[in-house]
Amino acid sequence: MKIFKFGGASVNSVERIQRLAEILRGTAGSAENVLVVISAMGKTTNALEKVVEAFYAGHRDEALRLFEQVKQSHLTTAKYLLVKNYLDAEAHLRDHFTEVEWLLHDKPVREFDYYYDQVVCIGELLSTCIISAYLAEMGIGNQWIDVRDIFRTDNNFRDAAIDWAYTAEQTRRQVLPLFDTDNMVITQGFIGATAENESTTLGREGSDYSAAVFANLLDAESQTIWKDVEGVMNADPKLFPDARVISELSYDEVIEMAYYGAQVIHPKTIKPLQNKGIPLYVKCFLDSSLPGTVIFSKSVKGLPPIIVLKRDQALVYLHSKDFSFVGEELTGKLYHLFSEIRIKPNLMQSGAVTIQVCLDDRAEKIEKLALSAAEYFDVQIEKGLTLLTIRHYQEEILRKMTEGRQMLLRQQGPETVQVLMR
Repeated sequence: MKIFKFGGASVNSVERIQRLAEILRGTAGSAENVLVVISAMGKTTNALEKVVEAFYAGHRDEALRLFEQVKQSHLTTAKYLLVKNYLDAEAHLRDHFTEVEWLLHDKPVREFDYYYDQVVCIGELLSTCIISAYLAEMGIGNQWIDVRDIFRTDNNFRDAAIDWAYTAEQTRRQVLPLFDTDNMVITQGFIGATAENESTTLGREGSDYSAAVFANLLDAESQTIWKDVEGVMNADPKLFPDARVISELSYDEVIEMAYYGAQVIHPKTIKPLQNKGIPLYVKCFLDSSLPGTVIFSKSVKGLPPIIVLKRDQALVYLHSKDFSFVGEELTGKLYHLFSEIRIKPNLMQSGAVTIQVCLDDRAEKIEKLALSAAEYFDVQIEKGLTLLTIRHYQEEILRKMTEGRQMLLRQQGPETVQVLMR
């Protein structure tokens, strides 16, 4: 059993869906079973978010107009891809359209996040419906399943937690038997449902996580995430043209990279794989012959410097009001504020009477923190800063990247150096 996951960029055009079919053709008819998790097409999630916002603001006609654009986009894609399977696929799509339209004709009486999940979840259902029909038309046998029948979650809308015991039982009862008919199952990432059959979404990087949950429950041989890059790189290639692919990484290293802000695999995706020692491959969707990156439990030596550059940082400078030491009591109050406001420090440094905190510049949260902290501290804020993190750093690279910049904070250990600069 292998698990494949294709993100929105992999299915954002007719040509890319055709490319996906070519990748999957290699597994069709083989003795190996493959479960394929697919995201919403391209910018569909963003488009559906606008639908929810209009609906919740009381602009029903605008919400319906925006949703009509989503409908027509998917029907057009289906017409380009399908011939003999078009009518069946259209009927399937219209069932999902109705699910949203029925809600949009009502008035909002619950919280925004509830409606967000009921509407946005449709994106994955629409994309997988079209792709499953296209694969069948290309002679690639597959079974489609609504993951909401499998993934039971709590009702923490937009960041729902999975009920592992129930989900494991439904995977055994509903998913495994599908492989008796075809060796490929197509399903959705990012979404689930409550015991009351209300749709939920699983939060950031939910599609990768969905695939990892299936990998864990099905004791998969491996999970592969197909992306439009060659693999995991040691820096953002948009900022660093000489960035290179890292062929092997440990689970721990990827979690460290994500912690410092690298756009790699989210730690919650790693955990279900790490628990069962399942390797994760990051492969290039545009050229499947490239080796990509493998992430596993082994320790990897000789890694290149891994560079993470975070712009739009704010430095919050806190000075105790009465010049008393910022010991456990004041630090404890500060961490309580972090938890209450749901804000994560990227870097902290303490002195005798001062604490300096580097944060992503999210204006509303920064303002809340400053107002709340003013009870205990004199507060100053500086914005427009850049945080540089280098794992496995070399002094020469650090010197080159900080040349001509003024360092405000610097922390370093044996493996990692961080510098906040203006």
